[in-house]
Amino acid sequence: MILLNDWSTQLALDDPEERRVLSQVSWAQYEALLTELGETSSYRVYLLEGVLEIVAPSRKHENGKTKIGNLLEIYFLETDTNYFPMGSTTLRNPEQQAGGEPDESYCIGTDKEIPDLAIEVIVTSGSINRLELYRRLGVREVWFWQGDRLTLYHQRENLPAQLADTAGYEPISRSELLPDLDIALLTRCIQNPNPLAAAKAFRQGIKGKG
Repeated sequence: MILLNDWSTQLALDDPEERRVLSQVSWAQYEALLTELGETSSYRVYLLEGVLEIVAPSRKHENGKTKIGNLLEIYFLETDTNYFPMGSTTLRNPEQQAGGEPDESYCIGTDKEIPDLAIEVIVTSGSINRLELYRRLGVREVWFWQGDRLTLYHQRENLPAQLADTAGYEPISRSELLPDLDIALLTRCIQNPNPLAAAKAFRQGIKGKG
């Protein structure tokens, strides 16, 4: 296993987006790595049952994350929705051996320790089951942006057996946290390569439904 003191230098990555996966990592080692990388680190770090995954996001990854965040902020402002952004705050649950950093995350309605919504931009597939991770962290709704489309999941605590393949989350076509959000409109605007044009079209679409 790579020593923690060597990880920072060994993560000087040439690839636009690269993942490193390590097994048999203890909670103490995970916490030590987070401390070593610091709060300003650009890496995303995930731990689930001793499996550690470190992601160096690409420009494409960060572009998608930023665009989704900007559009959602427009939605919150235009619809007067009370929200509390948590960004890529590190979420931890040592009892469940789970920790992670979503690309974007939000509390809706009231501020909380754990966000209601976590959003992940997937450019390259990883080894850690993100839905299982977020179930253990207590996140109610998870969105994935992958292949130019949004996939939404909402946690169903009363249907664990029927939804075992998705860690107790049910695929949904409309957000239950933001039921008035037009997912088709949001998707089209995320796909728009021009951020300014995307923001204008999204705002106009919201106003047109008001």
